Amino acid sequence: MESKDRKRTVAELVAARWGDHRPGLWCEDRTLTHHEVAAGAAARAGLLTDLLPPGAEPHVGVLLDNTPEYPLWLSAAALAGAAVAGINPTRRGPELARDILHTECPVLLTDRTHLPLLADLELPGIRLLLTDTEEYEALLAPYAGAAPDTSRATPADRLLLYFTSGSTGAPKAAICTQGRLAAAGRTLAENFGVRPDDVHYVCMPMFHGNAVIADWAPALAAGAGVALRRRFSASGFLTDVRRYGATYFTYVGRAVQYLLATPARPDDRDNPLRLGFGTEAGAVDAAAFQQRFGVRLVEGYGSSEGGAAVRWTPGTPPGAVGRAAPGDDLAVVDPATRAECPPADLDASGRLLNGTAAIGELVNRGPNPFEGYWRNPEAESARRRGGWYWTGDLFYRDPDGFLYFAGRADDRLRVDSENLAAATIENILARYEGAVAVAVYAVPDPVAGDQVMATLAGTFDPAAFTAFLAAQPDLGTKMAPRFVRVVRRMPVTATNKIHRAALRREGFRCPDPVWWRPPGEETYRVLTGDDVTDLVERYRERGREELLTR
Repeated sequence: MESKDRKRTVAELVAARWGDHRPGLWCEDRTLTHHEVAAGAAARAGLLTDLLPPGAEPHVGVLLDNTPEYPLWLSAAALAGAAVAGINPTRRGPELARDILHTECPVLLTDRTHLPLLADLELPGIRLLLTDTEEYEALLAPYAGAAPDTSRATPADRLLLYFTSGSTGAPKAAICTQGRLAAAGRTLAENFGVRPDDVHYVCMPMFHGNAVIADWAPALAAGAGVALRRRFSASGFLTDVRRYGATYFTYVGRAVQYLLATPARPDDRDNPLRLGFGTEAGAVDAAAFQQRFGVRLVEGYGSSEGGAAVRWTPGTPPGAVGRAAPGDDLAVVDPATRAECPPADLDASGRLLNGTAAIGELVNRGPNPFEGYWRNPEAESARRRGGWYWTGDLFYRDPDGFLYFAGRADDRLRVDSENLAAATIENILARYEGAVAVAVYAVPDPVAGDQVMATLAGTFDPAAFTAFLAAQPDLGTKMAPRFVRVVRRMPVTATNKIHRAALRREGFRCPDPVWWRPPGEETYRVLTGDDVTDLVERYRERGREELLTR
């Protein structure tokens, strides 16, 4: 099946909806048929082809919320043999400009809501289109009669450039071709039995691979409908699901927690959903979600770059994401020795007893569909070092071969399902007047992924630090530290490098003063012994206490 699917293009899937007059795309009060989506994509493909300067890379940057323009331009790029660079609106200032310029986008789509993010940025040679203006409609008008033309598309054409962060600091633009995305969509549609009368609810941001690869693509492959939410809203989730008749959605772990935090209602189970697919919900929250809403959550894992996948199958234990996909040669290894880690020792409740030995980096030792990074050969080499694909993710494996996600490797952090680089945050925090030295690293989140912790050598004033963070134009919305450890001297190794491993291992349970900003609070306060006790209990309740000392 994979070989067959790899020969297809997303452009063919888009064109297949021409003449299909069923409702196919919903957003707020707007509804488009499948035919109207195909026609709109054809018009935009024609506009893009004429706007691209001779010799320019066929790339278009998209800085938008989940509006109809996003899937229309994904479809348009497929027809035009071009690629969409999803621009993350949580980035700021020079970092945002760097993302746009790095992907060499001669055309950038945005709207008036996001226009202030671009103020004062140097973006030479880039044509800016505002999708909510009369000028934009006038540009599209001459192409209104266009029909989808698949002749310009091949399976090897780049279709997505989506950013993923690493330990080098700057985000890397991972490449996904039309062939890979079409294959992923058809595989997921087959695995989950997606039907043409299904409706996929896309509430995760479409600049992220989760929404495009795991939600939009299988809907396109099966001819199912797509309902959009501009931005995720826990309070609006069920209202949308019922309004659009949504049957499938994708999630990340934090989103599930937000949904469970909404007030319970007697009619919570009165909804059309049959499946949620995502990562990092955790066994406790997945069970609570099914009990409350009557919807099964299927946990899976796929590296952002496509180099490794773990497939959920019936019989997967609670907390596990599944086993390796057919044909993959996955292993959990010690990055220093390349030796396989021993199987996990789990107690009767599923708690990991030998995390230090069992947790390692997940690698794929066999052939894989990783297609590289845009203009970043060093990062590609690091990902493929020694002939293996290194995911950068920590896992452990039980004696039966089931894999469990355990966090991010190296100095990468995964906060609210956003991959962040410690070096980027360190460079920003180093501007703080009281900082002599700064180290940033991950501590596990009690529910899923990581939280940001910083160690600061120097002087710390909580009010001044809070004001400092608010004034930094390039501090993304996920980057502010949850915990700040204040030390007289930064711990270093024998080679005079910051001893990050020791800092991570001690976390917030350390001998130095720690300040923290609890969820919902505006400024930092001292982390007390009672606070630590309460926090550890939250980790214990979800079987994640062992991760605090990994």
